[in-house]
Amino acid sequence: MKSLIKLLLFLFVLNSYAQQSLSYQQPSDEILELADVDLAPGVQLDSKGENMVLLYRNQYKSIQELSETELRLAGLRINPVTNIGSRTNYITNIKVKKVKDNEATQVSGLPDNARLSGFRWSPDETMIACLNTTSKGVEVWVLHIADAKVTKLTNDNVNANMGSTLSWFKDNKNLLVKILPSDRKALIDTETAVPTGPTISVSDGAKAQNRTYQDLLKTPNDEFNFEQLARSEIKKVSINGEIQDFLRADMYRGVSFSPDGKYVMISKVKRPFSYIVTYSRFPSESVMYDTDGNKIKIVNEVPLDEVRPKGFMSTRMGKRNMQWRGDKPSTLVWAEALDQGDPEIEVDFRDVVYELNAPFNGKPKEILKTKQRFSGIQWGDDNNAIAYDYWWNTRNLKTYHFNPSNGKAKVITDRNYQDVYSDPGSFITSKNDYGRYTLTMNGSKLFLMGDGYSKEGQFPFIDEYNIKTGKTKRLYRSEYTDKLESLYDAIDMKTGEILVRIESKKEYPNYYIRNIKKNSLEAITEFENPFKSLEEVDKRVISYKRDDGLDLEGTLYLPLDYKEGKKYPMILWAYPREFKDKSSASQSTANPNEFVYPYWGSPIYWVTKGYVVLDDAAFPIVGEGDEEPNDSFRTQLVANGKAAIDAVDNLGYIDRNKVAVGGHSYGAFMTANLLSHSNLFAAGIARSGAYNRTLTPFGFQSEERSYWDAPEIYYNMSPFMHADKMKTPLLLIHGVADNNSGTYPLQSERYFNALKGLGAPVRLVMLPKESHGYRAKESIMHMLWEQDQWLEKHVKNRKVEEQEIKKDETIKD
Repeated sequence: MKSLIKLLLFLFVLNSYAQQSLSYQQPSDEILELADVDLAPGVQLDSKGENMVLLYRNQYKSIQELSETELRLAGLRINPVTNIGSRTNYITNIKVKKVKDNEATQVSGLPDNARLSGFRWSPDETMIACLNTTSKGVEVWVLHIADAKVTKLTNDNVNANMGSTLSWFKDNKNLLVKILPSDRKALIDTETAVPTGPTISVSDGAKAQNRTYQDLLKTPNDEFNFEQLARSEIKKVSINGEIQDFLRADMYRGVSFSPDGKYVMISKVKRPFSYIVTYSRFPSESVMYDTDGNKIKIVNEVPLDEVRPKGFMSTRMGKRNMQWRGDKPSTLVWAEALDQGDPEIEVDFRDVVYELNAPFNGKPKEILKTKQRFSGIQWGDDNNAIAYDYWWNTRNLKTYHFNPSNGKAKVITDRNYQDVYSDPGSFITSKNDYGRYTLTMNGSKLFLMGDGYSKEGQFPFIDEYNIKTGKTKRLYRSEYTDKLESLYDAIDMKTGEILVRIESKKEYPNYYIRNIKKNSLEAITEFENPFKSLEEVDKRVISYKRDDGLDLEGTLYLPLDYKEGKKYPMILWAYPREFKDKSSASQSTANPNEFVYPYWGSPIYWVTKGYVVLDDAAFPIVGEGDEEPNDSFRTQLVANGKAAIDAVDNLGYIDRNKVAVGGHSYGAFMTANLLSHSNLFAAGIARSGAYNRTLTPFGFQSEERSYWDAPEIYYNMSPFMHADKMKTPLLLIHGVADNNSGTYPLQSERYFNALKGLGAPVRLVMLPKESHGYRAKESIMHMLWEQDQWLEKHVKNRKVEEQEIKKDETIKD
């Protein structure tokens, strides 16, 4: 009996060390002051740059909001009580102002406890329709901009669960709205429902190598619930609140009016459903209707899309990317694969693009063939359009200028899309008479707006491009060296008015109207800096080299209490990125003049706690020629980490025995690998990562090969497989409801179990209700507290007798 009592007592004590019951904690005052601030509003302008709408929201949700009922079905997360996405971001207040005015006007008539979303401008831009979520459902409201007031159009019976919910008619007087069907059946409680039989999945021999999607359908009860939640009736709702029937109930997804407003294309999901892909790959049907709801023709039918050829550039057969041609009244455009959707098949052209005019009964006209996978078109006029294709394996992007009338096409750029220095910018568009954004043209001249990255720094620009000669002319180049000017939108290229945003390390980002012809600049917002305590932080971008000569960089912050000559602990935060050439991998994209903004997941908070922070440190993984980046992943990863620490150490700022590394998602995967295969770090923080790549056997991140193609790659890259080598303290944090492909909560749970079983110092924090990115204020404040406690214990106050970190550390096998 005594032996039994001792055994039970031992197990009780062991369990008390294994799990801790802890309420949500708050971080220290220094961190809390930065983390708990009111955000500046979001800004929307009409296309003429005359009216501005300011949209205010809470920085965080509450854990109570995240705890509302949620169903996870076919890739959707739905609140079945309110019938809207359960993770929707809501606007809580609206103000409007004339761009030239100083003061904004508070919008009147807003509902109590407003939770607004789904904003849609009317074609004439005098109104904005939106959704308001109550405790029982979703309503439609409309904002009258000139009067600065809102009115309610419907009851809280709108269905916002899937696809387009609101669509304006061309007359500016009516909308198409999805409404809950009158015959909706009660949902099945899958937790308590008694099964009527097993769930059976069958393979007919075709290879279905899909990513590890989450929130999939799993049972017939899931199928039933998905169908009920997806079904809507479509109603015609006037801005006076009058409601008419338009289409009877079905699983409607997309709603798209033709540019002239005479036709509306409506897509719907069909059975059979799938248990291995999300609803976007379920069978679908696109039907053309007139504006009275009369069916004209089925314009596309797509079968279940479970099986595709292998490779990132594979696609399905049949019509895809179906859309309206923006410069024509009612012309449909789509692409089709010429290689059976199989990247392994060698062909001269991968895709063909067709168009079909209303009433959609004629023979489709071929207007373009692309050498690589088609990715989009910007329309101009009868004789001018810009098209794009790309190929992931070579990181190649081609831009075509083509004539839609005769199909003649010319490649005008042919570049590596990771080579930011060669980026010519994006073509500027403006609203045409149909209310669609098409190429801004002045005779034979188009216009380009670019980020302006270069060896000398970042200098955004606007170019004029002559489509006849292929030559460009610089119209504007931002010359700031102490600020960052971002070019947001061309309001009017004829007058030279451009919407820009300007910021500096200390100046909060604000919006301006720049006239590039008059060389004038006018402020239109005056948002204040909510992060006053960071105004004096020393921020700079440092450049350094990896041991193989590759140029790297990172954004360095010194602690607020920095004293010359003192050595400080450091936090290194990063995210690996794959490249196919060293030249692109070594390019500089960090701007020292960006405003210091500590978002929820940032490490910048710790400059207030006496840490040096190296944020967004470059961690390129390069594979040139036939070599894939991941063939030498671990070696390059450790080399990146060592180079970063050496660079800051050589500046004399840090105690290299007190360096932490951290990251989120693939950055967490990086962190676990660094701790497993080097002795460079005192501790690590890994949030929402994947640690066992055999659980993502058909590819992950930029790894195209399957586990069976390259088992050694999957094994070598998996920290789980090398848990026995881990001796460095690791803080694992994961959302219990993570929906990201591959980063199941199971990844952190199993990795923790392995590390604990092998005696590694590790702590696992599972955040209830949280997804891949954390949303609740309670969760985020607790996360910051956990990170702070971990860093204080294992980094700043690291015991001197612990293993010394060596400067000449190389990778551990």
